[in-house]
Amino acid sequence: MADQAEFPEYLDVDYTDGEGEDPADYPTIEDKVEKAIEVTREGLEQYENPVVMWTGGKDSTLTLYFIKEVAEEFGYDLPTAVFIDHFQHFDEIHDFVDHWAEEWDLDVVYASNDDVGDYAKENDLSPGDDIPIDALNEHNQHHVREILEYEEDSFPFLLDTYVGNHLLKTVALNDALEELGADGVISGVRWDEQEARADETFFSERHDPDIYPPHDRIQPILQFDERAVWDTFWQIVVPETVEGYPDDGYVPEGAEDLPEGITQEDIPVSPKYFAGFRSLGSEVSTEKSDEEPAWLQDLESTTERAGRAQDKEDLMERLRDLGYM
Repeated sequence: MADQAEFPEYLDVDYTDGEGEDPADYPTIEDKVEKAIEVTREGLEQYENPVVMWTGGKDSTLTLYFIKEVAEEFGYDLPTAVFIDHFQHFDEIHDFVDHWAEEWDLDVVYASNDDVGDYAKENDLSPGDDIPIDALNEHNQHHVREILEYEEDSFPFLLDTYVGNHLLKTVALNDALEELGADGVISGVRWDEQEARADETFFSERHDPDIYPPHDRIQPILQFDERAVWDTFWQIVVPETVEGYPDDGYVPEGAEDLPEGITQEDIPVSPKYFAGFRSLGSEVSTEKSDEEPAWLQDLESTTERAGRAQDKEDLMERLRDLGYM
């Protein structure tokens, strides 16, 4: 890791904050929200050019809600939102992000690895079709051969694989961070979501210039579990952002069960969650968990990411070492 002195000296954050903790250390919604606001405020105050990762999913949208509230209350500028377009999203995700970017007046940068995407488009590839390594530009070949140490002649154009995830998400992200000159990345990862994230702290160093543009990760919702995320949406986020929604909250049983005069499009919750998805990955490798909306499912006894392709999940630790969220 690069010497800390090489990273901006104007920062004074506690990289051990959250060490050894888990969601149980923040037992109530109020405790979790209070910590999220504290971390968000420090992030917006300490970093000169923070950005926020926004996938259109529940965790990053909750994080964005805290950023909007803190920025408005304390007079900070809203950071740029970075949406990674990996070419295999559900159409509904793009529609959701476009709609709420306009609704919330967000500056969104759509980061993508166009070298890979253009090759796939020009050759009319479908997800899973092979892309020759020597068809990539020098930048991507360096990542495949030198960073990943991948030795095959081709790789599948598929998000939820080691090479595919790295090129389509991590390289796209790191290139965007470098172009934007970001010193902090606010993300919506949680301790309970994956084993590879269980040891994260609220401020986490990413300073090695050989791997990524040096920056810090700012992680305001580590202390939330899946149930707490949904409780916060229906008790706080939706009532405070949707005009006419009951102030004391209301948990709908589906898109047809919303309060009178309110439609699904009025709610800052992806329609994929209404349809039974609990985690949003790629269109070709993510399945719904149940027919019920995500928040009505058995969140405590089942796995949140069970609908996601597991080859990527099993490689998460290595992917995160290379800059994945």
